[in-house]
Amino acid sequence: MTRRFARLAWLAATCTYLLIILGAIVRITGSGLGCGEHWPLCNGRLLPPLDLPTVIEYGHRLAAAAVSVLVAALAACAWWLRHRPPPPSTALHRPGLGAYVALGLLIVQVLLGAVTVKLQLPPWTVILHLGTAMLLLATLLVVAKRATPTPGASPGNTHPSAPPSRAGLAALVLGFVTVLVGALTANLGAASACRGFPLCNGEFIPAGNYLQHVHWTHRLLAFALFGYSLWWAVRSRRRGAWWVVALVALQITVAAAMVLLALPRAMQAAHVAVGAAVWAGLVLAAW
Repeated sequence: MTRRFARLAWLAATCTYLLIILGAIVRITGSGLGCGEHWPLCNGRLLPPLDLPTVIEYGHRLAAAAVSVLVAALAACAWWLRHRPPPPSTALHRPGLGAYVALGLLIVQVLLGAVTVKLQLPPWTVILHLGTAMLLLATLLVVAKRATPTPGASPGNTHPSAPPSRAGLAALVLGFVTVLVGALTANLGAASACRGFPLCNGEFIPAGNYLQHVHWTHRLLAFALFGYSLWWAVRSRRRGAWWVVALVALQITVAAAMVLLALPRAMQAAHVAVGAAVWAGLVLAAW
């Protein structure tokens, strides 16, 4: 049963990652109001007309519903494992409270999604929506990793639940702030405020409007995350930390190509996909 719980947690985390990418596609294609201001129905109907913006937004809602089922099932499974009597002479992994935290974050995420639609996509709700999704992904990854049996060990011997080190926690905070400022850059329309790379319009300190400052702050945070991740990998000698370094380097490369190619939609989606992978890598490496 423990292995099934771990598989369910990994499945929920994977689907949440894909949901984040699909949410980005909704934003990039301008499909956020593809279902109008109606929620949970789409344009007042259970089965809406299938024009492209509606299909994208409705697909995002269906994917969110699938994640909701998985997270609710994970919480129910965790409750059962915590309360059932252990089999005789058998080591049993009893899940912590992570699955319940994930369920709480899911409820907040659903409510934020409804508010975002009702208020016609104000940037602050979109950013909170993404931030909550990233926290949900992190929680599911931690639950999954802790429930996964150590290779070659007994079924009840899972990963220890030690908290991250100070260096790992700092990497997580820096990564989360970078993600949120990236979301702010995208939703304020600041992605095109800085031309060229690595400088902003040829300047180290842009002298333009606040959109350039927001964009430039996001770039500086990304550069800082790369430098800190490299230091962390050298210091800790963790394979996971080196994977984070590689992912951050890939993310900066994708971002540079996106800016130099005038923000093609495919590159914007790739930027979000790799950014979410960076966040997932940070969570797994820190634990």
